[in-house]
Amino acid sequence: MASHGSPKKKSESKPMSKLWVVLLVLGTNIVTVFLFSGSFQYYYNTLQFPIPNSPQYVQYPLPSNDLLIAKLNQTQQELLSIKIELKSSKQVSENLAAELAQLIELLQNPKSSNGDNAEDPWLQWGGPNRVSMAKELKDFITAKKLPLGRNPSFGSDTIYPPIGHACAVFKEDLNKYMDYKPGHRCPEDELLGQRLLLRGCEPLPRRRCYPPTPSNYTEPFPFPKSMWKTPPDSSVVWTAYSCKNYSCLIQRKYVKVFDDCKDCFDLEGREKTRWLDSHGSEIDYSIDEVLKLKSNTIRIGLDIGGGTGTFAVRMRERNVTIVTTSMNFNGPFNSFIASRGVVPMYISVSQRLPFFDNTLDIVHSMHVLSNWIPTELLEFILYDINRILRPGGVFWLDRFFCIEDQLKIYVPMIENLGFNKLKWSIGRKLDRGPALKEMYISALLEKPLKRD
Repeated sequence: MASHGSPKKKSESKPMSKLWVVLLVLGTNIVTVFLFSGSFQYYYNTLQFPIPNSPQYVQYPLPSNDLLIAKLNQTQQELLSIKIELKSSKQVSENLAAELAQLIELLQNPKSSNGDNAEDPWLQWGGPNRVSMAKELKDFITAKKLPLGRNPSFGSDTIYPPIGHACAVFKEDLNKYMDYKPGHRCPEDELLGQRLLLRGCEPLPRRRCYPPTPSNYTEPFPFPKSMWKTPPDSSVVWTAYSCKNYSCLIQRKYVKVFDDCKDCFDLEGREKTRWLDSHGSEIDYSIDEVLKLKSNTIRIGLDIGGGTGTFAVRMRERNVTIVTTSMNFNGPFNSFIASRGVVPMYISVSQRLPFFDNTLDIVHSMHVLSNWIPTELLEFILYDINRILRPGGVFWLDRFFCIEDQLKIYVPMIENLGFNKLKWSIGRKLDRGPALKEMYISALLEKPLKRD
């Protein structure tokens, strides 16, 4: 029992010993001040006269005021240091815990400018025409506590479900998109969702409902037949499109009304020969010559704005896996791509590419990257392509459209990436006449193995 009590006594005696030091230093300094202050002058003066029975008087020299003040200041600092050391560790811990609790409360319930509580600043919609938030939207967007507590990989015990920054700008459309009955069929609102995506509300919030499906769904054709066979009409929900079957989509190439990629659904037409040959054009490259330039080291890649997926199909015929991004502009592009046996990705050109750094062998884009994109946004896109390409990877810029005067903007922008020019071509777009001075840039650019 004595052995267990000994450490405790030692720990208790430590503060007591420090207290005795404080009292001793304090007493010494009080005496010092008394001895050398004006109130002691009377006693000091008497010592300057002979003391009876003493052979001579004794005189004690006084230190200077500056030296005395410096000594007192030093002593004061020593006292403060000792005082800090003597503070109870329990009290310090309690103060720290209280401060942490206040910080956590502040992070979980920040105050908006108008005094409202909010789980996240994004929820502060405000404004004179305040729009209340749909329940399903609030349920999704609110911060969620992790069931197992703090996760070292997250660096937090909370997760914030992602939603596009611009979503808060389009409150009414977003509320309408999230207005559904959980656990039931989703509304047929593909156009509403795509409109939100195109305006920057990307990613959209998740929903707890079942998407509409075709009433008489038919299984896709087996591979490789599926690559060049028009899928059955029963594989698509046609509500969002002006055409209600694939025959209509194939025929619209004869209609003089603009539709994106209007002849892409005709697999027996121009799609059948795309990228097989350059056809003597300086701005068109064939897939085989590109693969040969890279000694067949291209295995995986991305096609940005790939229409109906023909580039990916051509690459798959050569054992290269390509993911195709596409929107559904008045046609079921993503459904069509999937029916052909290649992978669609439903994201806009503004979205950060969902691939890790230095991973893909090739990134291809035809027509989509052009002068319709705001210049600064285009530069961000180009650097994002640079990010996901591995060293030695290839960026195939296919028919970048612009006006002749804009070449002085876009050529330096592309060259600033610092890629090696395996192929580089600038040619005129003449289908609407030379007076418009429309131009195409095509290039095969290799990411350097090293950066200076």
